[in-house]
Amino acid sequence: MYRERKIALTSADPYEEGLSMAGYPELNFCPQCGGPLEDREAYGRVRRYCPACDLIIFRDPKVAAGVVVEEEGRVLLIQRGEHTIRQGLWSIPAGFVEYDEDPATTAVRECREETGLEVELTGLLDVIPGGGSKGEASFLIVYQGRITGGRLAAGDDADRAGFFPPDDLPPLAFGSTRRALERWRRQRRCEEE
Repeated sequence: MYRERKIALTSADPYEEGLSMAGYPELNFCPQCGGPLEDREAYGRVRRYCPACDLIIFRDPKVAAGVVVEEEGRVLLIQRGEHTIRQGLWSIPAGFVEYDEDPATTAVRECREETGLEVELTGLLDVIPGGGSKGEASFLIVYQGRITGGRLAAGDDADRAGFFPPDDLPPLAFGSTRRALERWRRQRRCEEE
Protein backbone atom coordinates (compact mmCIF):
# COMPACT_ATOMS: atom_id res chain seq x y z
CA MET A 1 0.00 0.00 0.00
CA TYR A 2 2.93 2.36 0.60
CA ARG A 3 6.13 2.99 -1.28
CA GLU A 4 8.97 4.94 0.24
CA ARG A 5 10.22 7.88 -1.78
CA LYS A 6 14.03 8.10 -1.82
CA ILE A 7 15.49 11.50 -0.98
CA ALA A 8 19.20 12.32 -1.12
CA LEU A 9 20.62 13.67 2.13
CA THR A 10 23.82 15.61 2.62
CA SER A 11 24.28 13.98 6.02
CA ALA A 12 23.90 10.39 7.16
CA ASP A 13 21.51 11.60 9.87
CA PRO A 14 18.37 13.50 8.79
CA TYR A 15 17.72 14.41 12.45
CA GLU A 16 20.94 16.44 12.49
CA GLU A 17 19.94 18.20 9.26
CA GLY A 18 16.42 19.07 10.40
CA LEU A 19 15.03 18.04 7.02
CA SER A 20 11.28 18.14 6.60
CA MET A 21 9.21 15.34 5.09
CA ALA A 22 12.26 13.17 4.28
CA GLY A 23 11.45 9.50 3.88
CA TYR A 24 7.68 9.74 4.30
CA PRO A 25 5.97 6.63 2.91
CA GLU A 26 4.03 7.39 -0.25
CA LEU A 27 0.44 6.23 -0.76
CA ASN A 28 -0.16 3.87 -3.68
CA PHE A 29 -3.94 3.49 -3.33
CA CYS A 30 -6.66 6.08 -2.87
CA PRO A 31 -7.93 6.40 0.73
CA GLN A 32 -11.33 7.42 -0.65
CA CYS A 33 -12.13 4.79 -3.33
CA GLY A 34 -9.22 2.31 -3.18
CA GLY A 35 -8.15 2.93 -6.78
CA PRO A 36 -4.48 3.09 -7.78
CA LEU A 37 -2.82 6.48 -7.45
CA GLU A 38 -0.50 8.17 -9.91
CA ASP A 39 1.69 11.26 -9.87
CA ARG A 40 0.23 14.43 -11.37
CA GLU A 41 1.08 18.13 -11.41
CA ALA A 42 -1.41 19.95 -9.16
CA TYR A 43 -1.19 23.33 -7.48
CA GLY A 44 2.40 23.94 -8.44
CA ARG A 45 3.96 20.57 -7.59
CA VAL A 46 3.72 16.86 -8.25
CA ARG A 47 1.15 15.20 -5.99
CA ARG A 48 -0.47 11.78 -5.76
CA TYR A 49 -3.75 11.73 -7.69
CA CYS A 50 -6.63 9.28 -8.12
CA PRO A 51 -7.99 9.29 -11.67
CA ALA A 52 -10.96 7.13 -10.59
CA CYS A 53 -12.48 9.64 -8.14
CA ASP A 54 -10.46 12.80 -8.96
CA LEU A 55 -8.95 13.05 -5.44
CA ILE A 56 -5.70 14.99 -5.03
CA ILE A 57 -3.62 13.84 -2.04
CA PHE A 58 -2.15 16.68 0.03
CA ARG A 59 0.67 15.65 2.40
CA ASP A 60 0.08 17.73 5.50
CA PRO A 61 2.85 18.29 8.05
CA LYS A 62 2.75 16.55 11.42
CA VAL A 63 2.99 19.11 14.23
CA ALA A 64 4.32 18.49 17.74
CA ALA A 65 4.46 20.73 20.78
CA GLY A 66 6.66 20.69 23.85
CA VAL A 67 7.69 22.73 26.83
CA VAL A 68 10.99 23.83 28.35
CA VAL A 69 10.59 23.88 32.12
CA GLU A 70 13.29 25.39 34.31
CA GLU A 71 13.63 24.91 38.05
CA GLU A 72 16.52 26.36 40.06
CA GLY A 73 18.57 26.85 36.89
CA ARG A 74 18.07 23.27 35.68
CA VAL A 75 15.96 22.09 32.76
CA LEU A 76 13.39 19.28 32.78
CA LEU A 77 14.12 16.39 30.38
CA ILE A 78 12.63 12.97 29.78
CA GLN A 79 14.42 9.81 28.68
CA ARG A 80 12.56 8.32 25.73
CA GLY A 81 11.12 4.92 26.54
CA GLU A 82 10.38 1.64 24.84
CA HIS A 83 8.56 1.80 21.48
CA THR A 84 9.70 5.37 20.79
CA ILE A 85 12.13 6.61 18.18
CA ARG A 86 15.52 7.37 19.65
CA GLN A 87 14.81 5.16 22.68
CA GLY A 88 17.13 5.87 25.62
CA LEU A 89 18.00 9.39 24.53
CA TRP A 90 16.64 12.53 26.17
CA SER A 91 14.30 15.31 25.08
CA ILE A 92 12.03 17.98 26.45
CA PRO A 93 8.50 16.80 27.28
CA ALA A 94 6.74 16.91 23.89
CA GLY A 95 4.38 15.05 21.62
CA PHE A 96 2.16 15.21 18.59
CA VAL A 97 -0.74 17.66 18.47
CA GLU A 98 -4.01 15.72 18.38
CA TYR A 99 -6.65 16.68 15.80
CA ASP A 100 -8.85 18.30 18.46
CA GLU A 101 -6.09 20.13 20.39
CA ASP A 102 -4.25 23.38 20.03
CA PRO A 103 -0.44 23.20 20.44
CA ALA A 104 -0.46 24.86 23.88
CA THR A 105 -2.86 22.23 25.22
CA THR A 106 -0.63 19.51 23.76
CA ALA A 107 2.48 20.89 25.48
CA VAL A 108 0.74 20.97 28.88
CA ARG A 109 -0.75 17.48 28.39
CA GLU A 110 2.53 15.91 27.27
CA CYS A 111 4.40 17.38 30.24
CA ARG A 112 1.80 15.96 32.64
CA GLU A 113 1.78 12.53 30.93
CA GLU A 114 5.56 12.20 30.65
CA THR A 115 6.68 13.79 33.94
CA GLY A 116 3.73 13.92 36.34
CA LEU A 117 4.13 17.70 36.58
CA GLU A 118 1.44 20.29 35.92
CA VAL A 119 2.74 23.36 34.13
CA GLU A 120 1.52 26.78 33.15
CA LEU A 121 2.88 28.08 29.86
CA THR A 122 4.66 31.42 30.20
CA GLY A 123 5.56 32.11 26.57
CA LEU A 124 6.47 30.82 23.14
CA LEU A 125 10.16 29.92 22.87
CA ASP A 126 10.56 28.72 19.26
CA VAL A 127 8.99 27.04 16.24
CA ILE A 128 11.47 24.49 14.90
CA PRO A 129 11.36 22.58 11.61
CA GLY A 130 11.86 18.89 12.36
CA GLY A 131 13.19 15.91 10.48
CA GLY A 132 9.74 14.77 9.39
CA SER A 133 10.87 11.17 9.05
CA LYS A 134 10.96 8.05 11.19
CA GLY A 135 8.11 9.37 13.33
CA GLU A 136 9.58 12.81 13.92
CA ALA A 137 7.37 15.89 13.62
CA SER A 138 7.57 18.24 10.66
CA PHE A 139 7.39 21.17 13.10
CA LEU A 140 7.94 21.43 16.85
CA ILE A 141 6.29 24.33 18.66
CA VAL A 142 8.20 24.94 21.90
CA TYR A 143 6.82 26.86 24.85
CA GLN A 144 8.34 27.87 28.16
CA GLY A 145 6.53 26.89 31.31
CA ARG A 146 6.62 26.88 35.06
CA ILE A 147 5.58 24.12 37.44
CA THR A 148 2.23 24.65 39.16
CA GLY A 149 1.73 21.22 40.73
CA GLY A 150 2.18 17.49 40.48
CA ARG A 151 5.02 15.20 41.50
CA LEU A 152 7.98 14.32 39.27
CA ALA A 153 7.53 10.75 38.02
CA ALA A 154 8.23 9.36 34.55
CA GLY A 155 5.13 8.17 32.76
CA ASP A 156 3.54 7.45 29.38
CA ASP A 157 6.39 6.83 26.90
CA ALA A 158 9.18 8.17 29.17
CA ASP A 159 11.49 5.84 31.10
CA ARG A 160 12.89 8.58 33.34
CA ALA A 161 12.39 12.27 34.02
CA GLY A 162 14.71 14.69 35.75
CA PHE A 163 16.25 18.13 35.94
CA PHE A 164 19.70 18.81 34.47
CA PRO A 165 22.08 21.77 34.59
CA PRO A 166 22.46 23.36 31.15
CA ASP A 167 26.19 22.58 31.03
CA ASP A 168 25.76 18.88 31.87
CA LEU A 169 22.98 17.52 29.65
CA PRO A 170 22.53 13.82 28.85
CA PRO A 171 22.63 12.64 25.20
CA LEU A 172 19.78 14.39 23.35
CA ALA A 173 17.41 12.64 20.96
CA PHE A 174 16.78 15.32 18.35
CA GLY A 175 18.31 18.36 16.71
CA SER A 176 15.09 20.17 17.59
CA THR A 177 15.69 19.49 21.30
CA ARG A 178 19.22 20.88 20.98
CA ARG A 179 17.92 23.98 19.20
CA ALA A 180 15.20 24.57 21.80
CA LEU A 181 17.71 24.28 24.64
CA GLU A 182 20.18 26.58 22.87
CA ARG A 183 17.42 29.18 22.48
CA TRP A 184 16.53 28.76 26.17
CA ARG A 185 20.19 29.26 27.19
CA ARG A 186 20.51 32.40 25.04
CA GLN A 187 17.32 33.81 26.51
CA ARG A 188 18.54 33.11 30.06
CA ARG A 189 21.83 34.91 29.34
CA CYS A 190 19.96 37.95 27.98
CA GLU A 191 17.71 38.04 31.06
CA GLU A 192 20.75 37.86 33.37
CA GLU A 193 22.47 40.85 31.69
